[in-house]
Amino acid sequence: MISDKKGVKNMALRNIRINDDPILRKVCKPVQEITKKTEELVGDMLDTMYEANGVGLAAPQVGILKRIVVIDIGDGPIIMINPEILETSGSQTGQEGCLSIPGKAGIVTRPNYVKAKAYDLQMNEYTIEGEELLARAICHELGHLDGDLYIDHVEGSLMEVVNDEDEE
Repeated sequence: MISDKKGVKNMALRNIRINDDPILRKVCKPVQEITKKTEELVGDMLDTMYEANGVGLAAPQVGILKRIVVIDIGDGPIIMINPEILETSGSQTGQEGCLSIPGKAGIVTRPNYVKAKAYDLQMNEYTIEGEELLARAICHELGHLDGDLYIDHVEGSLMEVVNDEDEE
């Protein structure tokens, strides 16, 4: 996070790619090393996700084919570089949306528990376990890294979603 001289954070928002953008269907490449550009990308992804009121964002959603995901379900940001799901169990079925599919939602069944490994911005490996919303978010975002969108898994049809902010 960068602050200017007045203490106000400079936000670098990226354009979120929308459903028909072919980049959303491509497989992302692993991150080999953390560079200044990688750090800037992660910061921009967090800013973009928060600005769009999302709980997760994957690099291809902002046009970058790298295996990077950011998630925040309300407990603070999680940065996942080169993430992999190690284990899943149980199931949950619920409504899911995506910043790349604005105004729509669908019913998707995901694991209720997920264990994943990833790297942080210092390229230290860590594991993370999540249930319910965090498990859903991890599965959803990691899907983006392989060109997989939640709409590929919707049970029934997509529903229109009205965002309260759209009415302001």
